[in-house]
This record gives sequence, structure tokens and C-alpha cells, in this order.
Amino acid sequence: MTDQIFDLIASLFVLTGALLCFGAAVSLVRFPDVLGKMHAITKPQVLGLISVTVGISLSLRTWWAVGLCLLVVVLQLLTAPVSANLVARGAYRAGLIKDELLIVDHLTEDLETAGYTRPADSSPESSR
Repeated sequence: MTDQIFDLIASLFVLTGALLCFGAAVSLVRFPDVLGKMHAITKPQVLGLISVTVGISLSLRTWWAVGLCLLVVVLQLLTAPVSANLVARGAYRAGLIKDELLIVDHLTEDLETAGYTRPADSSPESSR
């Protein structure tokens, strides 16, 4: 009886994680700009992965599975913010981000302090 309860809970976690990852995939197609896509992709994808790994750990019920799933979650939590930040900075430098949509733009100040200037024709409107 206990095994069936653990299997049911594990399957609910895996299903929830799959739905969160599906939501991230839909938002990749749905949102128009880079920053909106990144925000809508990284959060549910990470939560979906955590939910799937918890489901796998509950399903397998072994210490090595829990340790491996914990390692996957820790590595995901360490790399997802860094990769999202690098994609955002690259998109900014490439001119894919509309300046009028930004409320605060600290990156321009930091880049100007470092001596970098964005090319004049790098705005998304000039490429049309």
C-alpha cells in the first residue's frame, strides 16, 4: 500500500514537471522578445526539472537516485541563471532588445564605463 502511494505521488510530481516544461516550450513560441522569452523559459523549466527529479527520487527510492537527482538540481540551479544572463547580455549587445521597453538600464552604464559603445545601426528598427 505504501509503495502505491509513493508511486502515485511520484507520478504527480513527474506530470507537474512535464506540464511546467511544456509551458516553457509554449512560451518560447508565444513571447515576441528575447527578455520575455528568457523570463518565461527559465523559471518553469527549472521548477519542472526539480519536480521531475523529485518524482524520480520518490519512484526509485534508492539513495543513489536521490543523490544523482540532487546533483542534477544543484547543477541546474548553478547554470541556468548564468546562461540566461549571458544570453541577455549577448542579445543586448546585438541590438535585439528595445531600449524603450527597459525601465532601468544598468548595462549601458556599465558598458560605457568599460569603454564599449553599441553600434549606431544595431537597433531592431534599423534592420527593417
